[in-house]
Amino acid sequence: MDVNSFYVSCERAFDPTLIGRPVIVLSNNDGCAVARSDEAKALGVEMGAPWFKLAPTATSGLVAKSSNYELYGDLSARVMQLLGRHSAWVEVYFLYLKSCCWKTYCPSGSPENSSHR
Repeated sequence: MDVNSFYVSCERAFDPTLIGRPVIVLSNNDGCAVARSDEAKALGVEMGAPWFKLAPTATSGLVAKSSNYELYGDLSARVMQLLGRHSAWVEVYFLYLKSCCWKTYCPSGSPENSSHR
């Protein structure tokens, strides 16, 4: 399973007013964009773009959120727990700034890598 723009998805889970809006999550000390919603990507926001260059575009509706790694870790653990209920085993094979991926094994077949965006 691949959760695209995981940090943005976490922010939207706790603030539904962000759904459908261009959202970015900023790195430590709000330095640069480390996660972008599809809407932000459509505006041309590049991964790693420095906030000081993006700030003037906030008037066009771009929403910037400070990173909350405790929240992202908690929600990642919850996703792992949920997947564990439906799979014989679950293994995190990477947790990256823009997406999270898990390998799962389905009892009815061989190990699978299911990607969903």
